[in-house]
Formats: sequence, C-alpha cells, structure tokens
Amino acid sequence: MKLKELLSGLEILKASADLEMDIDSVTYDSRKATPGCLFVAITGFVTDGNLYIPMALEKGAVAVVTAVPPKEDIPYVLVSNDRLALALIGANYYGHPADAMTVIGVTGTNGKTTSTLLLKHVLEQVKGAKVGLMGTMDNMIGSEAVPAQRTTPESLDLQALMAQMRSAGCTHVIMEVSSHAIALERVGGFRFDLAAFTNLTEDHLDFHETMENYCDTKALLFARSEKQVANRDDEWFERMCSKAAGPVLATSVKAREGLHAQNLSLLSDGICFTAVYGDSRVEVKLPIPGKFTVYNALTVLGCSLQLGISLEDAAAALGNAAGVKGRVEVVPTPGKPYTVLIDYAHTPDGLENVLSSVRGFCKGRLISVFGCGGDRDPIKRPIMGRIGVELSDIAVITSDNPRSEDPMKIIADIVVGADAVGKPYVKMENRVEAIHYAMDIGEKDDIIVLAGKGHETYQEICGVKHHLDEREVVADYLNEEKKTEA
Repeated sequence: MKLKELLSGLEILKASADLEMDIDSVTYDSRKATPGCLFVAITGFVTDGNLYIPMALEKGAVAVVTAVPPKEDIPYVLVSNDRLALALIGANYYGHPADAMTVIGVTGTNGKTTSTLLLKHVLEQVKGAKVGLMGTMDNMIGSEAVPAQRTTPESLDLQALMAQMRSAGCTHVIMEVSSHAIALERVGGFRFDLAAFTNLTEDHLDFHETMENYCDTKALLFARSEKQVANRDDEWFERMCSKAAGPVLATSVKAREGLHAQNLSLLSDGICFTAVYGDSRVEVKLPIPGKFTVYNALTVLGCSLQLGISLEDAAAALGNAAGVKGRVEVVPTPGKPYTVLIDYAHTPDGLENVLSSVRGFCKGRLISVFGCGGDRDPIKRPIMGRIGVELSDIAVITSDNPRSEDPMKIIADIVVGADAVGKPYVKMENRVEAIHYAMDIGEKDDIIVLAGKGHETYQEICGVKHHLDEREVVADYLNEEKKTEA
C-alpha cells in the first residue's frame, strides 16, 4: 500500500518522506518493526515512542509518523495528533472493517461486561448473528475466545481484530469502550452504529481528575454514534446525552416512561421484572442476582430495540442466558453451610451494589473480602473501606492487584474510611489467606463475597502477574480440609 493511501484523512503538517513509497506493514512498537514498515511514534505515559525511532529505522522501517519534529534527517510525516494518526492509519491499512459490520459500543463505570455478553447472546439467539466481542474478560469471534490485555485494544490492534472478525463472517461487533480508549483515540477512525451508557461513578480520576471530565470523555462516544441507549436513573444522564448525535432511548427503574421496569423481584438466584415500552409489557427473568442486573438487562433490551429486535424476542432470549463469569458468580462449596460469591466489584459503586444486593437475600452474615488496585485512583480507597465495613457483618480488607505499589500502603488508605464507620474489621495482606480466613469463620446461611478479582485469574504484585484463580483457591482449600479430616 502506498504511504499516501495510509495517510488518507490525516492532517499532514509536514512531510519529508516520499508519499508514493510502498509500505508493507504498520507498527507502533519498535520491537516489531520489520523491513518496509511504517513506524508510528506514540507519546505514551511510561515512555515516548519517539525515543525508539532509531531502533525502528535500524530494523527496516522506511518512514516514521510523529507529532514531534525530528532533529535528525529521516523520512518522516509530521501530524498534530499521533494517536489519532495511528487510528486512521490502522483503519486505512485494514480496509475500514467497521464499515462491513454493525458496531455497538457500551460505556460506563460498571455493567459493561455483563451487558455486552448478554447482548451478544440476544443477537445470536434472535438474529442468528455471528458476533465479535471486545471486552474486559475476552475478545471473541463467534464462540472463539481471544485473550484480552485491556478493555479496549490499542487502535491498530483493534482494527486488526475487527478485520479478523470481518473475515470470519461476523455481522456485528460489540465492544466495551473505556474512557481511556475514547480519550486516547483507540476507537478513532470509525463511527458506532449504536452506543449505550450504563452508569457513571467515581473511577479513573487519577487520569480524568474530575467527574465532569470523566463524563465528558464518555459523552464523546454518543457524539460519534448513530443511535444511543442511556440509563435515565444515573445522575450524569443529561450531561452524557447532551452531545448525542442521534435518538436516545432512555431506560429506567424509577421513571414510568421510555423503556422501564416494573414489579421487580430480587431473588437469591436471579431477578425478574416486567419490561414496559409503549404498549408492550414483557416478563423478564435472568439468573444473575442483584438490582444492577435489572439495569444491565434494560440496557440490553434498549440496545435490542434500537437494533430492530422486538421486546418480546429480546426478553425470551435473556430468559435462557447463563450467568456471567465473575459477576455474582456462585462458587461450588460442597458440604459447606455457607455460600461463596465472586464479583468483579472494584469501584465504590460496584462494591456498594453487590453488597447491598446480597444483603437483600442473605439469611446469615455477610462476609466481604475486598481491596483496591495499585497505580489507580487512590481517592476511592477510603470510600471503599467505608462501604465495605458499613455493609458487611464482617469485612476482611486485603490486597487486590497492588501492581507497583506497596500492598500495605494501599490497605492503609482503605482503612482510613473503614475506621470512620466504627465497626471492627480484619486486615490481611495476603489475599489467599484472607479468603481462607473468611471460609474458616463461615457459618450456616452466611454469604462470603470475594470482591474485586471477578473473572481475573492472576494477581499483579511488584509488576509481576502471579496465577490466582479464586475458584481454585476455594476448591483447593476445601480439598485440603477434607484430607486433614481424613
């Protein structure tokens, strides 16, 4: 492909490279540079891609795209926004795969994963569609799972994956769209056919600084989509919808307009409610407990309506959907009188939602095990400490993914909020030991909630990922207990 074809749609400030030259491949990672490639230098948070231009050229790169005027005499193309340039180049290189499929983006602090997986199920059940999925847990092409490294891939990788989905015959692509992905142009280069907003609560303020900035970034997704679905009950609803480019279908549990829920029943093994939209009234059942599941179901039903699926057909499909891994997931504890649940709740709102929901059907004590991630917004740590201790009968504060931070420093931040409640709690740095402790004290009808890890099967400590699957932790501990008793 000619360099000028790759640069189509970009604002070029200056160029010393021959725009008629042939380009064999594109990369933003100098380690992956090959002869005949185009290297796009990205200014990152940890390092600057411009520092690796010499390495890329040494490996055979024939031109460089950069937002920093090079001091050396090299073949380059100067642009104002290197990240947007990478997104547009990626779309050009892979032939704009989004144009061949219906692309749906779901954004919000909580509920993205469950909503996208349930919507995928509805599209497959009702339309017989082959659906590509990009999300926190996995990237999927139909039923084939591809491990995900981040919620939304880097733009070039995203375009490559979409091209792969197009080649595999996918008719729809559903993706979780993080605020980072929007701000950093990972989803640049195409428009969404449909976008959905679940909710907005405190998270990523280390990056966005204010909730207003956080919301405004999310709202950019609505500005680049044809149709929208949004949770009317969220306090940021109006601001989120202020720049919507198309018709917004509002969902609600509290209001009696638009698509809304009535007659809610929150059970220990799921939820049921009546979905109302215009003259249609349909019973909805899902095997995932919690009021937040009602909101997720409404998001999916709203998306279905915007995609031309009837409320009746969408509700019927949800009725045979399975639970989602790591979202209020019941862990087998044969022979034990208590229940263990795993949930991905890692934000104040997420933790409050899951603990409040479990409180609604817990007959014994509610025992929570939770922590906070390192290298992430420290403001939420004391808030989560307060919520965890306040809503639990017994709270065990431990590590989540400390990453590069000192685990005990993170716990100390959490404890600030926990102390303000005035109730006792337990601190244990080792997460496995914390889970063992909770199981040791578990009694008849107690529910133990392991919050924060969800679907993850690792724990990152000092920058190194160690295998940690909480399902295995529970199973191994019960097996060891049996051996001891024998």
